[in-house]
Amino acid sequence: MDKQTNNPIKQPTQPEDVSPEQKKEIKQKMREGGKHLTANPGDRISDEPQSIEEKAQQVAVDTADITGDHITVPTYFVVDEPDGEQKALHHVKDADEISDVIRQARVDEDGNRVWS
Repeated sequence: MDKQTNNPIKQPTQPEDVSPEQKKEIKQKMREGGKHLTANPGDRISDEPQSIEEKAQQVAVDTADITGDHITVPTYFVVDEPDGEQKALHHVKDADEISDVIRQARVDEDGNRVWS
């Protein structure tokens, strides 16, 4: 939750959630220096300190996939810690931890995996 307003953090997960400014910035970064990057700008981890809210709004991918479906992938996935704090996990660097969080979400109170 956003500590300032006590509202849940909403991350961009649909193409319409990504601002036109952010779309333009992503395209510019992909074409920097006259050559196309081999990685999405969101795959890179910034050295600048950022709040969890700022990280939550970053988009790693906002494009059509091979099937023509439009895909939007947040750079960071915000997860709740057992102590109530929130943590931003980078979609590449923290992929193992993201997988662990997903597995935990699919376990019932007896520790049995639940398949839906």
